[in-house]
Amino acid sequence: MIYLWRIYLFTLQEIIRNQEVIFVKCVRCERESSVSVSIIKTLIDYINASIVITEMEIKKLRHDPTELFTRAIQPVLWLLIFGQALSHIRAIPTGNVNYQTFMTPGILAQSMMFVSIFYGINIIWDKDQGVLQKLIALPVPRLAFVTGKAFSAGIRAISQVLIIILLALIIGIKIQWSFAGIILSILTIICGAVFFSSLSMSLAAIVKSKERFMGFGQVITMPLFFASNAIYPISIMPLWLQVLSRINPLSYIVELLRNYLLNGYSINTVLDWITLICAIIFMQIIAGILFPYIVS
Repeated sequence: MIYLWRIYLFTLQEIIRNQEVIFVKCVRCERESSVSVSIIKTLIDYINASIVITEMEIKKLRHDPTELFTRAIQPVLWLLIFGQALSHIRAIPTGNVNYQTFMTPGILAQSMMFVSIFYGINIIWDKDQGVLQKLIALPVPRLAFVTGKAFSAGIRAISQVLIIILLALIIGIKIQWSFAGIILSILTIICGAVFFSSLSMSLAAIVKSKERFMGFGQVITMPLFFASNAIYPISIMPLWLQVLSRINPLSYIVELLRNYLLNGYSINTVLDWITLICAIIFMQIIAGILFPYIVS
């Protein structure tokens, strides 16, 4: 009898232990599920907020669309004057294309960079007008402000792509006219604009005044442009400049555009994309950290 009772108690303990294990697993599953739902909700809120900020910035562009055309004057002059002049000299090795064709992707990237790198001055302007303080007070992730404004810079840069591609068609530049190439070129320009506008917003958060920002902007744009492969190949650069060109994000953007518009796809295209995406993520995080300090 005692033996049977012990068996009964032992069986009862095992049942209770199994129930406890099942209960703990259920609690863990519920917690993991709630964490997953929370992460998804945060991500959706971040994307929605970024889209709203992008729409707000695009609406500003409707009030003054002439800015898009005035910014296109400089790259047009580079192509029509500088490009045609150096095409006759044949001093720069450009492979099986003339110099004007070779520099077209570089000028396209230059135009995007000039539009994006001075985007931070709009942030300073919003701060001086008191608009930025109201936006930051909203229950919106700080990174969403940076991402939304960066993508609006990318949309602005698309107009430069269309203008330069139309000019290339008019003056007979030999570009590989494919639908996929044009779409991927536009995507490259948008991503490049996201990077440089994020850099611009980080700079705006540090200098905090329009005058100093314009000075710093002028200091970094031309070195970035000339220390890239935009208007000459890396192979003819001195060694120290080749090193700078390899760590210059503009070089990877130019290389992608050159592959899509002139040379076709290669294994380096994947590596260029990986480098560009890593640079964008890094710069977005830095801009997101510095963004609230612009009003302090």
